[in-house]
Amino acid sequence: MLSLLLMLVFLGVAAYFRLGGWLIAAAAAIGLIVGDIIGDTFSWWAYIPLLVVSLVCCLPVVRQPLLDRFFKLFKKITPPMSETEQVAINSGTVWWDGDLFSGNPDFNKLLSFPAPALSAEEQAFMDGPVEELCAMLDDWDIVHNRKDLPPEVWQFIKDKGFLGMIIKKQYGGLEFSNYAHAKVVMKIGTRSSSAAVTVMVPNSLGPGELLQHYGTEAQKDYYLPRLAKGEEIPCFALTSPHAGSDAGSIPDFGVVCKGDYTDPITGEEHKDALGVRVSWEKRWITLSPVATVLGLAFKMFDPDGLLGDRFGGKKDIGITCALVPTAHKGVQIGRRHFPSGSVFMNGPTWGADVFIPIDWIIGGLDYAGRGWQMLMDCLSVGRCISLPANSVAAGKASSYATGLYARIRDQFGLAIGRFEGVDEAMARIGGYTYQMEASQDLALTALDLGQKPSVISAILKYHNTERMRKVINDAMDVHGGKTVVLGPRNYLGNAYQAIPIGITVEGANILTRSLMIFGQGAIRCHPYVLKEMQAAFNDDKRAFSSAVVDHVHFAFTNAIRSFWLSLTNGAFTSAPVSGVTAKYYRRMTRISANFAIMADMCMGSLGGSLKFREKLSARLGDVLSNLFIASAVLKRFHDQNQPEADIPLMQYAAERALADAEEAMAGVIQNLPNRPVAFLLRVLTLPLGCRLKAPSDKVGTQVARLMMENGDALQRLVKGVYVPKDEKDAVGVLAYAHQAVIASEPLEKKLRQMDRKAEFAAVSPRTQLQEALDKGVLTQEEFDLVTRARQLKRDVVMVDDFDMQMDKHDDKLLERFVF
Repeated sequence: MLSLLLMLVFLGVAAYFRLGGWLIAAAAAIGLIVGDIIGDTFSWWAYIPLLVVSLVCCLPVVRQPLLDRFFKLFKKITPPMSETEQVAINSGTVWWDGDLFSGNPDFNKLLSFPAPALSAEEQAFMDGPVEELCAMLDDWDIVHNRKDLPPEVWQFIKDKGFLGMIIKKQYGGLEFSNYAHAKVVMKIGTRSSSAAVTVMVPNSLGPGELLQHYGTEAQKDYYLPRLAKGEEIPCFALTSPHAGSDAGSIPDFGVVCKGDYTDPITGEEHKDALGVRVSWEKRWITLSPVATVLGLAFKMFDPDGLLGDRFGGKKDIGITCALVPTAHKGVQIGRRHFPSGSVFMNGPTWGADVFIPIDWIIGGLDYAGRGWQMLMDCLSVGRCISLPANSVAAGKASSYATGLYARIRDQFGLAIGRFEGVDEAMARIGGYTYQMEASQDLALTALDLGQKPSVISAILKYHNTERMRKVINDAMDVHGGKTVVLGPRNYLGNAYQAIPIGITVEGANILTRSLMIFGQGAIRCHPYVLKEMQAAFNDDKRAFSSAVVDHVHFAFTNAIRSFWLSLTNGAFTSAPVSGVTAKYYRRMTRISANFAIMADMCMGSLGGSLKFREKLSARLGDVLSNLFIASAVLKRFHDQNQPEADIPLMQYAAERALADAEEAMAGVIQNLPNRPVAFLLRVLTLPLGCRLKAPSDKVGTQVARLMMENGDALQRLVKGVYVPKDEKDAVGVLAYAHQAVIASEPLEKKLRQMDRKAEFAAVSPRTQLQEALDKGVLTQEEFDLVTRARQLKRDVVMVDDFDMQMDKHDDKLLERFVF
């Protein structure tokens, strides 16, 4: 028994440190020998199975016949993959997500990534044109009166280059970093989502991005300078009434033929030109109603073989992207959709049998049929920036307004933020906002290092927009009656109504979570699965055998590591830093090892059917996602030099992510259909049950308190939010009222005590205040201070009222007084 125990110990140690196969076998044998020597026995029965297993696992000549049989089985059970799935999986790059999938992430590598920062030019743009633009925006007027941006705002956006942030300087663009692009969108988003979307869409997936990567020189030279200056307004038409999240199934089609057309740019007439006759019906296309150039995705066919042998005689060329001037005959635009809570230009476009010349294909004929690949390669960039930045904007705006409002507004003689039920909601607002920006900043670091992290972009799109939903809901709850009444004084109402937009566009969140994050990540980020699948598709037995051998070693060592790390909760692993964050790095190492073996066992036990087990896939994706979020939180804290005041925010954000990851693992085990595998997984990953707790009430209260203080911690959290300096602005007044209310509190306390002792002859607060002045209880300066604080507090809590037709709000509201 001692020999067997020592064999397992020695084997476990060797596997924990991921030694090679023969070394692991040798360590197990040494354990047996030592046990026999100590126990003065000879456990011959243990050496035989050890020898057999060692030969099968480590000796190529012995294991190859088994691998050959497994190769045949693997090809049978591996589900077929469509061309669109293959393109999606092969698109983008693997970055830090691959480390998290490894079971042993290198946190020194994480901390070595450069901290994102704006260049001097980018900072000047933020301090100048972006600040000026925000000052021009009145979201109530934009959404409820104009249903559009004012003409002067449109012109300012064009003149200052907002539409050309991603376009290179050689074409007249600003050529900003991805980080700067995101921060510009974020700041505008704290003032008006309609303006933010207007700016972000031309800089996201669309004609500008596609032209820079794939356009012909002629296309670049003509369109990019015009796009950069705002002389052309682009849109990109992909989704249709029948193909939303499943964009690859678009019914829009074009047939190669010859035809006549008039060039809308030059006015020149062309006869019998080679081109494509396209029919399309698109919906939900942002900027379509005002676009001058339409990026159009359609399925291209060559039934008559007019393209010759260029495509190997294929009739179905595939998804193709073209650039079509909207002034071209047959192009229909000009109708609008009405997005909830926002009025950015969005609408349909359609056309029937519209002839376009072949050289309008983006990249020319060489890129015909490569549209899906082009879109997937570029999508990972845009999905890391646009919607996540708007989510960060909502988080920052909610954190700022709610933190100050909860200190200004009082009930029962106490600031509402001091009620534990309220501070619980405030902690979520602050913690999720910290998570959202940290996650996006880490993803932007990847982009600016030249990566295209497709899995991370899916994580960011889903989790930031979902956290935005939670943050705005909590902010609405804390504000109560202040934000249930729409009007110019309600700074949350439009954002609340617009929540479904971010949840829906660029891939519905439900499908992103249940199909993409793990479904794509498991194949893309796993060190061996994609190699095995490619070897099987290519009938490459040798490559398959090599990948399987490495995969088995990977899974075995992860199983040992997972079990030990779960028993110790990662306590004995190394951390890249000491101090308050060290334990979180150790726990992440543990969760990473748990996730690695869990992913392998789920894929092994379910095979191709895992693709259809969307709830399990979603939970596995949640583990990976929250590992990424936790690592981003620690990276942000490290990059900001670990400010002591921010410790509660960091703790809340990290503990919430790690607890969510462990909860997702428990959900996988509970619902895995193969119960013996589920039991083994519980032993290897949660032998002592769930051990990672959600943030404590104490930490949550600390977060709420620092938000109400409006000190350095809150200022770091909401950095980049637009705060008007105008005291008459609904957001601008918050800082003035916050300062005045705090300054007047001792005086208000004195007045309340006098009132409780019946020392006032007057009844109303206003006359009591005058009486206190007359009696000399308050000085004139103190009287003025309390008067101003009360006025500002009233300005903050007041809501708008309208005439009976709900057309005009009372713009003299603040001049009305009763008490």
